[in-house]
Amino acid sequence: MTTSPLVPERTALLLMDLQHSLLGALPDSERILRAAQRAQRAALNAGIHEIHVRVAFTPEDHAAVPAHNKAFAPVAQAGALAATEPENEVHPALRDARENQPLTVTKTRVSAFSTGSLDPLLREQGIDTLVLGGIFTSGVILSTVRDGADKDYRLLVLGDVCGDPDQQLHDTLITSLLPTQADVIDVAAFEAAARTASAH
Repeated sequence: MTTSPLVPERTALLLMDLQHSLLGALPDSERILRAAQRAQRAALNAGIHEIHVRVAFTPEDHAAVPAHNKAFAPVAQAGALAATEPENEVHPALRDARENQPLTVTKTRVSAFSTGSLDPLLREQGIDTLVLGGIFTSGVILSTVRDGADKDYRLLVLGDVCGDPDQQLHDTLITSLLPTQADVIDVAAFEAAARTASAH
């Protein structure tokens, strides 16, 4: 990485919306999950915080979605992404066989910060650097980068832990738009940075 070194206690890996109900929309979901597992191991070995974010709704959450919300009104009307359904949990590949389960934050809109609870949690722990991965690139990744940049977080996007049903849009975001507010790197670069950080 050409950016400044990571400080483990001030860094969090955010893995977002990596749940069965959404991964099915991607042809390369297994590759993304494997890359996410590599990022998990690197974070764990370096003492970097790990937080999972999922999108899921209680009946009350569904009822609170206004009819004019183009993204979520159809979800609410269909009763989709129900919080109690196993397919809307974080994918088992990212949480099974873990001795200490990472914190999971549930949201009902696109950005990871839309819950309102994430930012105070990060501030309380002194975290100022976020390493982001998840789906979709045009959804949670883009929105969280925008929000995170406005909140003055240092942002790194793991390009190979992101995916989108529209591959052309994904490529444009990764190469042209996201680099205006975040450092876009791959998992190999994160692994190297994490090893360096843990050695100091």
